[in-house]
Amino acid sequence: MIATAASPSAASSPLPAALPGASTNAAAASCNVSANATVASSGAPAHAADARPPRVAAGSADFKRINRALFFGGFSCFALLYSVQPLLPLLSRQFALTPAQSSLTLSVSTGALALSMLVASALSDRIGRKPVMAAALMLAAVLTLLCAVAQSYPQLLALRVALGVALGGMPAIAMAYLGEEMEPATLGLSMGLYVSGSAFGGMVGRVLTSVLSDVLSWRAALAAMGVAGLLSAWEFWRSLPRSRHFHASADGWRALPAGLRAHFADAGLPWLFAISFLLMGCFVSVYNYIGYRLLGAPFGLRQGVVGAVSFLYLIGIFSSVWAGRLADRLGRRRVLWLTLGVTGAGLLLTLSNALALIVAGMALLTFGFFASHSVASSWVGRRAGAPKALASALYLFFYYMGSSVIGSATGVMWARAAWPGVVGMLAVVLALALLIAFRLRKLELLPAPAV
Repeated sequence: MIATAASPSAASSPLPAALPGASTNAAAASCNVSANATVASSGAPAHAADARPPRVAAGSADFKRINRALFFGGFSCFALLYSVQPLLPLLSRQFALTPAQSSLTLSVSTGALALSMLVASALSDRIGRKPVMAAALMLAAVLTLLCAVAQSYPQLLALRVALGVALGGMPAIAMAYLGEEMEPATLGLSMGLYVSGSAFGGMVGRVLTSVLSDVLSWRAALAAMGVAGLLSAWEFWRSLPRSRHFHASADGWRALPAGLRAHFADAGLPWLFAISFLLMGCFVSVYNYIGYRLLGAPFGLRQGVVGAVSFLYLIGIFSSVWAGRLADRLGRRRVLWLTLGVTGAGLLLTLSNALALIVAGMALLTFGFFASHSVASSWVGRRAGAPKALASALYLFFYYMGSSVIGSATGVMWARAAWPGVVGMLAVVLALALLIAFRLRKLELLPAPAV
């Protein structure tokens, strides 16, 4: 659901623009200064920065390889993470669970992922981006295969916790990789493509597990996802070029307190972190419990049919790329509040008892969510200074904690007031996100450093 998804560290986009093009120019200048500072600190003359390889431009061979690799990475990460979501009603019956208890199968994974990203980002600063991401994808695929043979609900939860820890090595580091390697003018597009891979993975994971669980079993469905994850991990390793602008840091955890202080002292980053918490919490909650609504009266749909709702993720594949390009052209501050408004409109439409309007509402909500995530995450990547991987990790920390906390809390609301209660709670959540987006419209540009 990222991303996923898209899903961190440098992949988001960000410096708001008061004037057209100001965001891109400031980001480019910031990148140049950062490069010069790095060279200067090593004792080499500043002009040596000119000898560094250029950043990856749109349309180049490396641009295509990077986006292909990260598409597969986003696909695998979100497919493995969210493949259990349509299975929640089946797990409720299998293990005699309430909807809120069943939702823990997803919530424990997203919570573990949120926490492990901070460790993974520090590890990637030391040993490199690609090795950590590839290992994360491979280990998560193996754990999904083990989930398929879990013999009890506590055992399944433990494996899902481990899966979340493993996947912490993917989303934030992917954002950091993009922020380091891509030209600033193409960062929004690249982040949009990564988020589209996350959307595709989320869709395939949900649809495939729904169909297979309907005709075979939920165990066969998870086994199929594990095999798909192994293949994706191999393609990711084969396609992704080695980093050309990464500089290993031995500071590790020693630099973490200073990095946290720097990012939370920024006038915009904490608000973007808050939006990620609220936005993801809303989106995951809707998809967590819409299955219970459509399986019950008055609809009484089959599991496979309910899973087909996840085809709406295809809309997210389009909207994330579209929003990334629009934000590159108009500025994030002019786009984010609009995409959040679309998300809210879709949520309210799901209150209808007409199936067609519910599907239309889910489509609007999905469109708005992926567009908003693409814009907000790229804003973080543009605005954040060093350490960028930590900024992306913080964005995704709040993103997945929103999934875990709000997703579980919404289960309590479902038990008390069914779907109207769920929508009422999530409407408040989105209203807060919209207020923050309006606040960010007034955010001052970061000063453009002299180069």
